[in-house]
Amino acid sequence: MNVTISNSRVRGRTRAPPSKSYTHRAILAAGYGGDATVRDPLVSADTKATMRAVEAFGGSVERAEDDTHLVVSGFGGRPGVPDDVVNCENSGTTMRLVTACGALADGLVVLTGDDSLRSRPQGPLLSAIEDLGGRGESTRGNGRAPLVVGGSTPGGRVSIPGDVSSQYITALLMAGAVTDEGAEVELETELKSAPYVDITVEVLDDFGVEVERTEAGFAVEGGQSYAPEGGEYAVPGDFSSMSYLLAAGAVAAEGGESVVVEGARPSAQGDSAIVDILDSMGAAVSWDREAGEITVSRGDLTGTTVDVGDTPDLLPTIATLGAAAEGDTVIENCEHVRYKETDRVSAMAEELGKMGASVTEERDRLTVHGGETELSGARVDGRHDHRIVMSLAVAGLVAEGETTVEGAEHVDVSFPDFFESMESLGVELRRE
Repeated sequence: MNVTISNSRVRGRTRAPPSKSYTHRAILAAGYGGDATVRDPLVSADTKATMRAVEAFGGSVERAEDDTHLVVSGFGGRPGVPDDVVNCENSGTTMRLVTACGALADGLVVLTGDDSLRSRPQGPLLSAIEDLGGRGESTRGNGRAPLVVGGSTPGGRVSIPGDVSSQYITALLMAGAVTDEGAEVELETELKSAPYVDITVEVLDDFGVEVERTEAGFAVEGGQSYAPEGGEYAVPGDFSSMSYLLAAGAVAAEGGESVVVEGARPSAQGDSAIVDILDSMGAAVSWDREAGEITVSRGDLTGTTVDVGDTPDLLPTIATLGAAAEGDTVIENCEHVRYKETDRVSAMAEELGKMGASVTEERDRLTVHGGETELSGARVDGRHDHRIVMSLAVAGLVAEGETTVEGAEHVDVSFPDFFESMESLGVELRRE
């Protein structure tokens, strides 16, 4: 599907979708346990992949007709050997979390995904599994899927780089809690995307699993059980997805009007930094934490400098804001953002460039020269990446003429109702 966005002004009230990061972890945490209800989940292409993995390991996931909750019957800490290959489709979170889970099986588990997912690095996680006594191999010997894991991993001590993917640490902690020996994870390098591990620790705590922060990294005792208090867990709103709605208000709100985004309950999500970033750029933004609402109005945006070491998913949003601002917006510490569904650093440089943005791309830095930019409508490629699609759609709000985003259906990964939400705010668009 392609979506064409016209230069538009926005106003009104909308709601952020539930958090994808929390939903993934909650589904798998419930799978590790017995019976649990996950309320307010994000039901999207990615989280469906995690649901299917839980079922492949012997659990079950029942969806309410209105998707307000999931009823999960888990596999009691030890996954069974699936009848078939586990296909994680395009979900990197699913593959990494499920890789460590599959390594607990008494047998072998084969995991694969689409072309994009099969190009993403998994080698450090496979090595960690082997160091913990399990089996972890890449069928092509290149550290990428298809993967083969298993061997009833007993646990132990392991060291792993922290600057490739925080999901490796999440996977090891979640699986380590149900091993015989537990898992002590030593970080060889600085931990990038640290707030995502904070999310993991928060979710595990809500499921009754204790994680210890050590001088070297993290540790989790073995033999623990996953069980949320009262048998239920509620997913908070997603700040990564919220960033596009807030950015739309910051660049395109009707004069004297604002955009109010509901579902902004405080949590461990690092991407809540978008509120401070918007404020630093000159948008009129306020967060009522008690009500869980963020209000943003258009302002005269100016460039800023942002380190995305802990908030990689915000890079596309910040790049778009920079294209609508005066002066330079510098996005630093972003090399790890190249290893997502696509190379998001190059993708934003190239696609914003098609719209007339002046952008300088370096290996670990992206600079958007807002003062040298006049955005014009163009035909741009969403790169099969939900975050690229949504960011370019926001850019289209302030581009002269019409902007057509190809592959717009990929918003289903994290924000299936994104374009409906944009229309509710007054955006003129058509689907092709």
